[in-house]
Amino acid sequence: MTKFSDIKGFAFDLDGVITDTAKFHTQAWHALADQVNVTWTPELQESLKGIDRMGSLEMILKAGNKQDDYTHDEKVALASWKNNHYVELISGLTPDDILPGMADFIKELNDKGYKASVASASKNAPFILDRLQLTDSFVGIVDPSTLTANKPDPEIYVRAAELLNLPPEQVIGLEDAASGIQAINGAGEVSLGIGNAEILHDADIRFESTADLTLANIAAKLD
Repeated sequence: MTKFSDIKGFAFDLDGVITDTAKFHTQAWHALADQVNVTWTPELQESLKGIDRMGSLEMILKAGNKQDDYTHDEKVALASWKNNHYVELISGLTPDDILPGMADFIKELNDKGYKASVASASKNAPFILDRLQLTDSFVGIVDPSTLTANKPDPEIYVRAAELLNLPPEQVIGLEDAASGIQAINGAGEVSLGIGNAEILHDADIRFESTADLTLANIAAKLD
């Protein structure tokens, strides 16, 4: 088991970890489901967590048995409509939208010389970090358009460690979704789950809330 003294860097998911853009994704996907006459349910909402844009669209269409009702180009247009709606919603983000305790935690990492990168399936991650005024806190953002597979595949976290120039065992990955925890574990990094213990049962260490995150608290759980 990795000791805290081995850790040199952190790889962050974005939605639900740094800020809650999930609520805007939910609004935009819900609007799209209404448009294609698919009933929106809490189960459908939960199943979209951590899934990329086209994958999410397919899941919504499948939920309404409409996966064969649209051509590829029509599906691309639907996904694009959803994204434009989402970008309108997130353009109002400010640093006040950073989740509790997270701005302090990121500052603590920077001050103590830890490196940090972002491993988000969102193509809008650079825009969001810019709105939150956090861009300079990270050495890089994995570009999801360059990946061959999505979470739970470990590729995005492997790339996040490469951005940090660190071996996986020196990196802690932070996630709020089960598929993300699976990806971190698959990459050979230490998985830190934020949220529900039942959903994040595979995480190496877990905190109930972002407000609990400090280096001292992580060290206490890891060692």
